[in-house]
Amino acid sequence: MYSKFISLCTVIAILIVSCRVVERASVHGLNNGTYSLDSGGRSENEVYVDLNDKEIDLYRIHGGIADLTPFKKFPLVADSQFSQKLVLKKQSLDIDITTVLMKYRPSVSGLPAQLSTDLNLALYAGWRRDLFTLENTQSPIGKYRCKISNRGYDVGVFAGPGATLISPFTTRGTRADEYNGMVIQAGLAGFLETNVASFGLAVGFDHLLSPDRNVWIYNRRPWLGFVVGVALN
Repeated sequence: MYSKFISLCTVIAILIVSCRVVERASVHGLNNGTYSLDSGGRSENEVYVDLNDKEIDLYRIHGGIADLTPFKKFPLVADSQFSQKLVLKKQSLDIDITTVLMKYRPSVSGLPAQLSTDLNLALYAGWRRDLFTLENTQSPIGKYRCKISNRGYDVGVFAGPGATLISPFTTRGTRADEYNGMVIQAGLAGFLETNVASFGLAVGFDHLLSPDRNVWIYNRRPWLGFVVGVALN
């Protein structure tokens, strides 16, 4: 009964996370703030980015104080103005909720390797680097509007609860029946960031909380997983 309750809670949490995946672009998207600027191969120290409904304004920063007049404007609606391509860079601490969609468990004691899709959640913390490319694209009638693309990556650590199947196969026949056991998972993960969500690879291990940890063949053994992240900060 306890393991079923844990599994139900995990399912609900996964559904909540799935509904929030689409929010990641806006949470980690381009927002008002300070960025490093790369313009045509020439790097500048810092710029302040100000977004409104019609345009993106860029202000140079001198001695920690931004200019009162923007030096670049990118229209968000069709406009005849043209601006060169710019790349804005930002580094930050990334705190996410992640789920390992698939875990590849290598062969143990001559038994076949396994690919599992057990339900799990984890809290992730890592160092993130974003690159936002701003460029004006031309319409067939000769007007321009700003196109923003976001690419990034981050690397960090994760830990959290999960569920796993305990069966005769995974206990070398010690357990005659099957049940879903609760594990605590932890490890390292790396993500590639897009405008929609973050995807990556993880290397981790599981610690089974039930007494069968002594006979579970995967207890604290490394696995390779495919992970998806949803931003909290």
